[in-house]
Amino acid sequence: MVTQWHDMVEVTETQLPGVGVRHDFTTRAGERLGLIVHRSGPRDLLVYDRDDPDACSLVLRLEEDDSRTLADMLGASHVTEEIARLQSIAGLTIDWVPVTSASACTNCRLVDLGAAADRGATIVAVIRGDETIPAPAAEFVLQEGDTAVAVGTAEGVRHLFGLLQGSFDPLPDIP
Repeated sequence: MVTQWHDMVEVTETQLPGVGVRHDFTTRAGERLGLIVHRSGPRDLLVYDRDDPDACSLVLRLEEDDSRTLADMLGASHVTEEIARLQSIAGLTIDWVPVTSASACTNCRLVDLGAAADRGATIVAVIRGDETIPAPAAEFVLQEGDTAVAVGTAEGVRHLFGLLQGSFDPLPDIP
């Protein structure tokens, strides 16, 4: 999959089954760079060999805190701040909520979350393994290991996050 980032750079995205996703692009200077985002969290920064485009001349393993530091050095915090500003203007919040064995709603249907929609949030997708299920039906059953993508007001998303994480009981359905 090729994605246009900003107005000038094409980024190629390659799914790596069981590993994660690799993103590649070529700099203006002609260097080919890549980033493997492992499902387990770490990231590998790749610098491809100029003479052999399939070989890497350098691979750097970045743990989560390394990635954050590098992203801040490259100015990503400014991008994050701008996204947060735009979301607050629109009144829209999005969050990815893991469903764990401790979650109160593991093996529950989405319809069982009832009052969450009344609080201004909904689950717009569920990520299960390597599959993304967009707009899951009300009868869809959440399983341990799923990640629910929640969208709504800040309060509604916080409430839904609490339901999915089991930090409090769902509100009763409003008649």
